[in-house]
Amino acid sequence: MCHVSVLISNVCLPNDFTRYEHQPFVSCLAGLYGCQWRRYQRARAQPGECCCSKVECGSFGLLILTFFLSFVFLYFWTEAQNDYNDFDWFNFGTLGFWFPWSLVLLTVAAALFTYIALLLVLAVCLLSEGQRLYLHWSHKTGIVVTLVFSVAATAVLSDLWSKEWKTLLLSLQVTAPYLHLGAVSIMAVLSWPIALHFFRMNKKVRQIAVLGLFLSVLFSLYLVPLGMYSPCIKEAGTLGPAPTLIGHRGAPMLAPENTIMSFERAVEAGAQGLETDVTISYDGVPFLMHDSTLRRTTNVAEVFPNQTHLDASNFTWTELQQLNAGSWFLSRDPFGTASSLSEEDRLQAQNQSVPSLAQFLEVAAKSNRLVLFDLRRPPHGHPYSQSYINTTLEVVQAHINSSQVLWLPSEDRKLVHAVDPELQQTSGEKASIQELTDDHIIRLNLHYSSMSQQQIRKYLSVNISTNLYVISQPWLYTLAWCAGAQSVTTNSIHILSQMDKPLFLMTPEEYGLMWILTDVVSAILIFAIFVFHWWRERGLPFWSGSRQTHENGPYSKFRTESSGIVCVHWNPLHSDPSAGAFVSLPSVFSQ
Repeated sequence: MCHVSVLISNVCLPNDFTRYEHQPFVSCLAGLYGCQWRRYQRARAQPGECCCSKVECGSFGLLILTFFLSFVFLYFWTEAQNDYNDFDWFNFGTLGFWFPWSLVLLTVAAALFTYIALLLVLAVCLLSEGQRLYLHWSHKTGIVVTLVFSVAATAVLSDLWSKEWKTLLLSLQVTAPYLHLGAVSIMAVLSWPIALHFFRMNKKVRQIAVLGLFLSVLFSLYLVPLGMYSPCIKEAGTLGPAPTLIGHRGAPMLAPENTIMSFERAVEAGAQGLETDVTISYDGVPFLMHDSTLRRTTNVAEVFPNQTHLDASNFTWTELQQLNAGSWFLSRDPFGTASSLSEEDRLQAQNQSVPSLAQFLEVAAKSNRLVLFDLRRPPHGHPYSQSYINTTLEVVQAHINSSQVLWLPSEDRKLVHAVDPELQQTSGEKASIQELTDDHIIRLNLHYSSMSQQQIRKYLSVNISTNLYVISQPWLYTLAWCAGAQSVTTNSIHILSQMDKPLFLMTPEEYGLMWILTDVVSAILIFAIFVFHWWRERGLPFWSGSRQTHENGPYSKFRTESSGIVCVHWNPLHSDPSAGAFVSLPSVFSQ
């Protein structure tokens, strides 16, 4: 507020009262950042002084560090979305109850990053207005909490789920051009407050340090694209056909996994193949079950409450037929898609049972689809622990054409090939071409994290095709497509089957143009901003009333509010009315 004191014959008034103005924008910024809603609580930085105290400089540096680390974790966890289902089921096995931990973690990470990003925006805006920074203690606490959360979550997930870092590196093959564009744009925005305070500094060492750090980061970003590789940057006309889709345990987003309903939905959605997991019952019936126990995907706890810990292969086929294999899907909703089912589909899902391998093969044979399955060996002491391969092979030969089967089990492979050479021998591991051809391998089934365009081409040159699992996100499918994979195993057939082109595809010329334009335009803009601030500092006069004045340089308007007060002696009994008594208050009251 403006205070005017009248002490009998003296009036103390600030200079340039005519320039007093309200600054609601600055008040809002300072209020949100430091709870400094009143004008007297905040101050502008004096020419030549730092924008904040040492403590506040440390807080601002911690804010920048937290922004970077929280962004890294949010990006890491967002790109890991392809494997959220695995993460949630891992926690189910560890904790014993179902909860969508992956989505909770994503929500918390997004909320904390948004909070830190807003604080950083407020700080940059305050610096652009020439204000001294003061961060409220509650925000400092929030920054520390976010920093601890980001570091702890990254460390824990890196230890338990280290393969996801490979997923992050793969994602950069799609997102790097856009991350580069965003990072350079941020640097262009930051150049305004940096240039403003650079020309206000009166210490050369500080100026060199600030400018050197800024330019180092900027030029590093300019050169980052030199090290980028992506199979989706290729010459026009060289993109191959889209990989065919194999339903992972059917269509687990549309129906309970490893049920007849799930495989039927996969066929309807356009799957060219069906993938499943086979176990042998205690009385020798091959049936479909992924886990070693029945606890996750059946109601075994209700039907056989004292046997939930038993291996699935220790149940007879008669006992397995008593279990419900679909109700869990509706109650736990692992993919968040159960609510989209019609009443008819919900009723069908509710009544699914554990299918046998024979039932599964009949669905595949009827729809003329390929089949791919893992075969789990029964535990020691099981009646079929030695003959499980022969038992499974007999069922396969009785219910489907062998040429439709991608035979994945590695045990006794040469013997199986001798018995049935029509089976498509498939390996789950990389090996030399000589080793693969000796084992009659015609297809590789590899985890998507091992995706390599060069290796896929090498194997294809000797007629060995590559299937990548499990790919459910469109951006991963885009990479597999560009890398030349012949097929992918997926949870989201209904989504990927709708893609008629990759999400990201550029020619080298288009990418080069994008890179050069981004760098050149940003460089010109940043140079213009620095020239503008230099010009305003060195040559642009300020307008004050009816006269022009430099007032110790253009940044004299950043003086603190307590400066510039003058006292005028005035005796009202001896004053000359014709002389006037006009006094102007200082421009700093415009804060």
